[in-house]
Amino acid sequence: MRTNIVIDDRLMEEALKLSRYKTKKELIHKALEEFIQNRKRRDLRELKGKIKFDKKYNYKELRNR
Repeated sequence: MRTNIVIDDRLMEEALKLSRYKTKKELIHKALEEFIQNRKRRDLRELKGKIKFDKKYNYKELRNR
């Protein structure tokens, strides 16, 4: 999808310096991927307290395997 947007030049330059990307297109693509991943993680946090584990479940035992 082709889209024309106005982006703050200072922000774009700083983001390019902090990243390994050479083009604005690469940088924006990665930023969108990271935005989506962060939102999905946030959605998982909303499940806190809503999942009930088996009382016999021992996560520490699983770590030792």
